[in-house]
Parts: sequence; C-alpha cells; structure tokens
Amino acid sequence: MAVITNDGRPGTKAVLRHSHMSASKARQVLDLIRNQEVGRAAEMLRTTERSAAVMVGKVLASAVANAVHNDGQDPEDLYVSVCFADESATLKRWRPRARGRATRIRKRTCHVTIIVSRLPDERLARRRAQRDAQGGGRSRRVAESRRRADLAGRLSRRRAARSAEGESATDELEPDDVDLDETGLDVFEDSDVAAEGAEDRDAEDEADDADEVEDADKVAGADEGADADADADADESHAEDGDAGVADDEIEARAAGDEEEGK
Repeated sequence: MAVITNDGRPGTKAVLRHSHMSASKARQVLDLIRNQEVGRAAEMLRTTERSAAVMVGKVLASAVANAVHNDGQDPEDLYVSVCFADESATLKRWRPRARGRATRIRKRTCHVTIIVSRLPDERLARRRAQRDAQGGGRSRRVAESRRRADLAGRLSRRRAARSAEGESATDELEPDDVDLDETGLDVFEDSDVAAEGAEDRDAEDEADDADEVEDADKVAGADEGADADADADADESHAEDGDAGVADDEIEARAAGDEEEGK
C-alpha cells in the first residue's frame, strides 16, 4: 500500500522552512535530482558546486530517514518523486546611497520540499536484473584475478625452488676437503680429479681424431688406386683401338693390291 502525504501525494516527505536562500537558486539544484534514485541523487549533490546542494542534500537525507523509520521503506528502493521550492518571507534591509538616499535590500527565503517514493515494480525488476548481470561479471572477474594470482604464486614458488636447487648444486661443487702440500699451496682433491678427467677426455679425443685421419687416408688411397686402375684400363682400350686400326689398314691395302693384279 502506497504511503500518502498530507497534501495527497504518494511517498514520504521532508520540508525545510524559511531557508535563507532564494527559491530560484534552490530550484536549479532540485531540477538535477528530480526522478532520480536516492543513491544517485545523493552522489549528484555531493559533486555539485553550488551552495544550495548542501542544503538540498540535508533535506533529502531527512526524507529518506523518515521513509525508513516511519514508513518501513527500503532506502535502496526509493527515488525522488517530487521536489520543489516555494518562496517564503522576504526580509527588508536598507543600504545608504548618495545624496542621503537609501536603497532597499531584499533578503529572500524559501521552503524546500522533497518527497521520496518507492520505485515501480517494473523498474525494480529491471534494476535487479542489471545488478545480477553486473554481479555475475564481477564474480567472473574476481575468479579470473584469483586464478591469475594463484598462477603467479605457483610460478614464483617454482622459481624460488629452482634457485634453491641451483644454490645447492653450486654448494656441492665447491671443494670441502683442503690439503696443504709441502710448499704451503692449497690442493683441492675435487679439482685434481676434475683435471685428471679432463686430461683423459683430451686423450680420448686425440685418439679419435687419429683414427679419423687414418680412415680418411685409407679412403684416399683406395680412391687413388681406383683412379690408377681406371687409367690403365683406358690405356689398354686405346692400344687395342690402335691395333685394330692398323689391322684394318693392312686388309684394305691387300684388297687394293689384289684388285690391281686382277686388272
């Protein structure tokens, strides 16, 4: 059931009487918050750079408090349904001017009235749907940020573990057993073992290089023998071709001699 004010308008009202401000100045601020939700209206009044905004904000807070405590309304479901400023009594003052004259000063006042009412059901349902959608997006953003934070934490822990493993490995490589020889020099057993292993590896590498050189020489000798055999075969084939050419010449000469004798 809607709450009805004394003047027959639905909602809960708050009135400020005889405010020391002109009605025109108050109306400029009241026009900003008309038909706005209570939270939005309060935010607009806080950011408005006018002296009337402070006074209107106090009246709005009083109206919301009346709706909550007297009518049992939810402050989040309220909006500014009606707001207006009426002229009140004007205070007359006088200011002296030239030639003994006086000028009237009018100090105007006004009555400010704000009525807050419950939002319509359709508007409330639409606002709840928007909030649910925004809340779902916010929950997704929060979950994504938490997932990224967990991933960053795991990566940092992995890096710390790897760095710790590297430090332990370097500690293991450092020589612990130190002996002093006759000359007073430090001799490290681990460094000697490492040097001997390096010399053995160098010897093995030199032996492998020698074996490779021998294999290459063998292959080169085999290639040279194959080339010599090929040259010999070519010479023999040339000699045979020459002998065959001489035999053909002799046969042709004999045939020519026989022909001449027959003639």
